[in-house]
Amino acid sequence: MALRLTEERDQQRVAEGFSTALSDPQPLVRPTAASALRSAAGEIPEAGTKWHARVLIVALQNIGLNVSGLLAGLGIGGLAFALAAKDTLANLFAGIFILADAPYKLGDFVILDNGERGRVTDIGIRTTRLLTQDDIEITIPNAVIANSRIVNETGGPHEKERVRVTVSVAYGSDVDRVRAVLLECAKEVDHVCTEPAPRVRFREFGDSGLKFQLLAWIDEPVLRGRVLDDLHTRVYKRFNEEQIEIPYAKHDVYIKQMPGS
Repeated sequence: MALRLTEERDQQRVAEGFSTALSDPQPLVRPTAASALRSAAGEIPEAGTKWHARVLIVALQNIGLNVSGLLAGLGIGGLAFALAAKDTLANLFAGIFILADAPYKLGDFVILDNGERGRVTDIGIRTTRLLTQDDIEITIPNAVIANSRIVNETGGPHEKERVRVTVSVAYGSDVDRVRAVLLECAKEVDHVCTEPAPRVRFREFGDSGLKFQLLAWIDEPVLRGRVLDDLHTRVYKRFNEEQIEIPYAKHDVYIKQMPGS
């Protein structure tokens, strides 16, 4: 009995819906090409990004544009731009890497592969500028620096730098006296650090003399030339006062027979 009542109720609902449709019919609208394109474009996010390009190409072809020529022109233009901007982009990315990696900073003394030495005065996105001790500014593309070996004299745990003075003395010289004189010379020169203290090394037996090396630390790299000049001068004068001979290469020429005799 309950099943029969349910079936009768469903049939009544279907009949009511059918009569309503007949009394208020909706017009049938045929979609146009534009509406179909808009409908397809509205469904693009579900299909993926690649359908964007397809719909755009179809739309451009429908309005009479040569899509193949346009794409070819864009490709050639992009290639020409990439070739023209190759060096600029290389310097730009190298500048970003230098700023991020910080192999040197403003005020550091650096030595380049070609021997150029100077203080860093500016680090830009495209170039780096060095000021040499001749007061000459050198502008170097960052791409060149990024692919070069850079010696940072100011880098390390402190700004101090060690200088070396190599000198030979004649065989038979008092090596202890030579060592003491060299240390005294280092202590008399300005800008030579007391810590670390200067030291002397007996390096080797040379062809014409005994080779010694004076090692001393200076306060900062900019003083290197001045301190070396002072050290060389003092060592030479003290050796003369102490009668320590600095040997030099000598050649003996034996003439068996004088010409014309």
